[in-house]
Amino acid sequence: MKSLRQSPTDPAFVQNPYPFYDRARAAGDLFMWEDYGVICTSSHAATMSILKDRRMGREVPPDLAAPIPPHVQPFYDIEAHSMLELEPPRHTRLRGLVLRAFTSRRIAAMQPDIETLCHDLIDKFPDGPFDLLDTYARVVPVIIIARLLGVPENRSNDLLAWSNAMVAMYQANRTRKIEDAAVQATLAFRAFITGYIDEKRQAPTDDLLSELIAAEEGGEHLSTDELITTCILLLNAGHEATVHTMGNGVKTLLEQRITTIDADAVEEVLRYDPPLHIFSRWAQTDVTLLGHDFKRGDQVNCLLASANRDPAPYPDPAAFMPARKGPQMTSFGGGIHFCVGAPLARLELLIALQILWVRCPDLALTETPEYADVYHFHGLERLMVTR
Repeated sequence: MKSLRQSPTDPAFVQNPYPFYDRARAAGDLFMWEDYGVICTSSHAATMSILKDRRMGREVPPDLAAPIPPHVQPFYDIEAHSMLELEPPRHTRLRGLVLRAFTSRRIAAMQPDIETLCHDLIDKFPDGPFDLLDTYARVVPVIIIARLLGVPENRSNDLLAWSNAMVAMYQANRTRKIEDAAVQATLAFRAFITGYIDEKRQAPTDDLLSELIAAEEGGEHLSTDELITTCILLLNAGHEATVHTMGNGVKTLLEQRITTIDADAVEEVLRYDPPLHIFSRWAQTDVTLLGHDFKRGDQVNCLLASANRDPAPYPDPAAFMPARKGPQMTSFGGGIHFCVGAPLARLELLIALQILWVRCPDLALTETPEYADVYHFHGLERLMVTR
């Protein structure tokens, strides 16, 4: 197995990680990323193999887990109930309960709300240059999630700030300052959601939070801790990824001079420049995969964006081709942890981009967009445009 060095905070890598991914794939299905000291997948086949293999899970075996420093314990107390971080049987139970509430019918019913919101936001666009992230891409997902959950959308700025602070825990440049901010956000978010859980237990309404409270499987309901974590997960995971995808997508669509936005264009946006580039797995048992002997507790990082640029399943992968055919991309993960919010994300992206292109046919970049130093995520600092 080859070893490669590449700082994830190097400015050139932050702006364009894809040449490194090309180098990694040339090294084989697996390589050692020395800066992390972790084995990584590079190809589409290897990435999907690890994502779908039940012997590679999201949990570090408890007896091998490192102690949690006391100053970040509140953050990990929330994570302890996240279905994104759990394995069966807890994962199976939590995901089943969430899917009973987060139905395709409920998601489809959001379409008129998303359309109205997009038009309202575009109506407020200024005449001169403006940041499309602040005025549109960051606003649509957080307000829709607030409406979906049934919490006040006038708290969207708080929700956005809490989400950004908590998600920063997964950045390569994590610092003590980031950790302290994440804990403060965790405590504030927990207090906010707890109040609405108590309220909706007494007087349920037609929203996702009330449905989550009522959801039952095998005589079991979500506990209060599970409800809190699930609400935080739905906002943090769904919002952060959708914002980055929308920003990256607008940049790409304008640069590629795409004039027609349809479901195929959205899928290609998700493949071409995805919002999350690394997703980790841990060996639940000693296992040999892809020619490597993993010991129980070994970590492997799945390079989702590298898999999406693999020329084996996606010929000429650096070309943006909305009509492209190919296997399931990795942007929403794979296996039992495939993103539950994928249908909502696709709907939001399709509606928001279609309406933006219709309402602003002369939309143009006013400066070259730059990516933020937020790896393992991949999103823009700002997106300055004129309409």
